[in-house]
Amino acid sequence: MRYELRFSGVGGQGNMLAGMILAEAAIYFENKHASYVPTYTSQVRGGPTKADIIISDNTILYLEANSIDYFMAIHPRTYDMYKSDSKPGSIIVVDMHMVQVPDEDKKKFKVYELPIVETARNKVGNVITANIVSLGVTAKLANIISPESLFKAIERRVPPKFLDLNEKAFEIGMSLVK
Repeated sequence: MRYELRFSGVGGQGNMLAGMILAEAAIYFENKHASYVPTYTSQVRGGPTKADIIISDNTILYLEANSIDYFMAIHPRTYDMYKSDSKPGSIIVVDMHMVQVPDEDKKKFKVYELPIVETARNKVGNVITANIVSLGVTAKLANIISPESLFKAIERRVPPKFLDLNEKAFEIGMSLVK
């Protein structure tokens, strides 16, 4: 099994951290092989970013993700920039208030349009948790890493004083998927 995931957005949205948490969950808590390759511009905030994660039962010899099974986009520019590596039938998750998915893409992919940033802002209470909301969605849709393992990895990366907030974000993210 080789499963390729991509998180995209702009600098400051937490896509890099989300990708790192996902890869660490696979390695430390699921006994799988994983790679994490971040890509970003010199523009720290607001520039396009992507995090490619490969999870496999076997050693990963080729680190380039070019047959994406799961693509998360929370910014319209990066959706257009990075969707081309998604294979037909793959899962595409977008923030419904930020990304407009063309009809031809809806025919080609399994598209989920969810209020990720709005949920972080209004239901969790802090927009900065949108990346953790995204991980909750990913836990349910990708079904590649257990929610328990993902939360253990979140615990490793989040400062203790923000753990309750991030646990809430993760659970609410899972609940977005019906």
